[in-house]
Amino acid sequence: MSIARALTIAGSDSGGGAGIQADLKTFQELDVFGMSAITAITVQNTLGVQGVYPLPPEATAEQIDAVGTDLGVDALKTGMLFSADIIEAVAGRIREHGWRNVVVDPVMIAKGGADLLLPEAVKALKEQLLPLALIVTPNIPEAEALAGMSIRSMEDRREAAKRICAYGPAVAIVKGGHDEGVDQVVDLLYDGASFTELADRRIQTVHTHGTGCTYSAAIAAGLAKGLPVLEAVQEARAYIQAAIEDSLELGGGHGPTNHWAYRRRREQSK
Repeated sequence: MSIARALTIAGSDSGGGAGIQADLKTFQELDVFGMSAITAITVQNTLGVQGVYPLPPEATAEQIDAVGTDLGVDALKTGMLFSADIIEAVAGRIREHGWRNVVVDPVMIAKGGADLLLPEAVKALKEQLLPLALIVTPNIPEAEALAGMSIRSMEDRREAAKRICAYGPAVAIVKGGHDEGVDQVVDLLYDGASFTELADRRIQTVHTHGTGCTYSAAIAAGLAKGLPVLEAVQEARAYIQAAIEDSLELGGGHGPTNHWAYRRRREQSK
């Protein structure tokens, strides 16, 4: 029996809503065997990030090698990388192993405003990691930082996606969750030749902690199972929509999404 395998290279979230914890839950719910390489330990809950403790770059690199040389990796995603040194170590290991199904979630700022990527690390992200990515999944503020421009319209998003793809990724998905004041969330996918808009209704809720982590993990899960890019993204979009709609309402701040909602919906529809 062939088992799809996905690796997450990201930070640990003690609250369980984002980072490594969210990624592994997502892999499991989408029938993929999940593995991890931790880049940093964060102290956080729904109220915010109280501490960030990055691991030595070699610790992350050794975790990646341990997984890659034994279990194997069909797809991987990166999340919180924190520093230029960690980015360089991660990029080096991806390059060494020759992995192609790479999803980069350019995590920069937590929901509560804490920096999860040092400002000086953005250059390393652009130059070291994006050229290795199949897909990059920035939200609007992250796309502004990567593209070096302000985004106020869909046309701006199109231009930003083109600029981001110029760094090397085959596909850029500029997510629409930060586009407030509209009834729909529209994610814009650019594959270097054409644009595709993926839209669904906006849910008015504060319980959206870890949506970016979960979305990118779901895309990686689809790629690990052999889905084409668009199908992997469409499945991931349906997965995160269900996770937001069926809220758990945990905690006193930005609560986590519901990682088992998509599976339960599928079971109920049978």
